[in-house]
Amino acid sequence: MRYLDPKIISVLDEKLSLLNSYRPLPQASVRKLREQFGMEMTYNSNAIEGNSLTLKETFLVISEGLTIKGKPLNDHLEAKSHTEALEYLYELVDKDSRSTISERLIKELNLIVMRDIDKKWAGRYRNSNVIIGGADHAPPDALDVPSLMQELINWARQNRKALHPVELAAILHHRLVNIHPFLDGNGRTARLAMNIILMQAGFPLAVILKNDRKKYYRMLAEADKGSYPPFVRLIAQAVLRSLNIYLKVLTPARRGRERFIPLSDLAKDSKFTGKYLNLLARSGKLDAYKEGRNWLSSKEALKRYLDGRERKRE
Repeated sequence: MRYLDPKIISVLDEKLSLLNSYRPLPQASVRKLREQFGMEMTYNSNAIEGNSLTLKETFLVISEGLTIKGKPLNDHLEAKSHTEALEYLYELVDKDSRSTISERLIKELNLIVMRDIDKKWAGRYRNSNVIIGGADHAPPDALDVPSLMQELINWARQNRKALHPVELAAILHHRLVNIHPFLDGNGRTARLAMNIILMQAGFPLAVILKNDRKKYYRMLAEADKGSYPPFVRLIAQAVLRSLNIYLKVLTPARRGRERFIPLSDLAKDSKFTGKYLNLLARSGKLDAYKEGRNWLSSKEALKRYLDGRERKRE
């Protein structure tokens, strides 16, 4: 079963193939990109869970070791712990890109994320039932967590080749937070685990933006009811954003670069309104990515969409 539109899969694979064609990538550029994405993910992933540090404050805490006046100690610890978990993730993928997801690995990610916050339960499955505030979903009984986690790992291994890596990563993400195996840190752990699958397939780190927090939780709630495509598409958009940023930095000038501009500017030279282009971007029909609250796309991407529409009519 496919959870992503074949057109989106085609765009993902084409961009990944283009990125792979430039390998080995310049080490200095890759290092800067990793630092940028690592900082972005630490800020956004923690902010989704309620961390009050801004992106700049997160940078100061991680890079300069500063303490931000008026901000809780836990917020500082979460920033440092998440950065350590990302470093562990990169080391793991660089060392062995063929390693498979496992219960042990998921526990280790949660251990790193939570050990400075809750040493007793960091990396350990919960022993009590939990209620997620504001959500309709009730996580399974604590006694069922070990068997459900084993089922999840077996499912991931069985579907490693059957599903596209983005589909596999997204569904693993949802099923992990649905089980809610730990007392805390489930969302951050799931987003890290998702990225292991993506990075092992060659994709750059994918970041769920804080600005998409409401949409993210809404799509997770739809997946709870068995509707996976919207959530998988959301993850695909995050992956496309990362690919576009990597290609923008790494694509040799002589090969040409797509110039990504705000949809409002793109609409000026097209027959479409910015609102309609926004709808195409959000539905995954137009190759686009988000920077802050704004969607960006290119004239080339719009032409690809129009060409595909014409072929469909023929």
